[in-house]
Amino acid sequence: MERAAWLERQFGAQIEWRPFDLHPEYPPEGIPRSELERRYGPGMSDRLATMFDQAGLPHAERLEKVPNSRRSLMLGELARDRGVLDELHPRLFDAYWARGLDIGDDGVLVAEGVGVGLDQAEIVDALGDPGYLERVLAQTREAIELGAGGVPAWVIDQRLLVPGAQPHEVFTRVMDQLGYPGPSSASSVDPL
Repeated sequence: MERAAWLERQFGAQIEWRPFDLHPEYPPEGIPRSELERRYGPGMSDRLATMFDQAGLPHAERLEKVPNSRRSLMLGELARDRGVLDELHPRLFDAYWARGLDIGDDGVLVAEGVGVGLDQAEIVDALGDPGYLERVLAQTREAIELGAGGVPAWVIDQRLLVPGAQPHEVFTRVMDQLGYPGPSSASSVDPL
């Protein structure tokens, strides 16, 4: 979120958030954080916390579970259809990273969706709608074809993929190489 806001301010970038199902293999209930510690080594949670602290980003003290985020992405597509994705996206980000909520849980998703003005019954319907699921899966396939392997991934002017939460300097060099001199220029940046 911080990088997107910075790109908007610095380069006049137009941000379009797109869904990316990072871990389709996760079960619907998610996985325990301890499983990630086993996969990626002890201290993984501490390394993430340090990275977030250094970037000035909020984070919950201890996230015990890593949710399957597919349903939150489906909710995002409903919000896109209703014109409130720009309000919902930061709420979902904050719900998970800052408040430590399970964004795979229907109760959390309904509460966050209602919080931006979506109808509760429509949210419940969308979470079971195969059309929204297919949109998420199609966007994920497209992102993978562009070379994305994680989030965030930034597609700049449909020409260049920048993976990860890169430092501002990397984006400045990329924008310079693409011919964007600074705050008066506009570009399209699609974080996945």
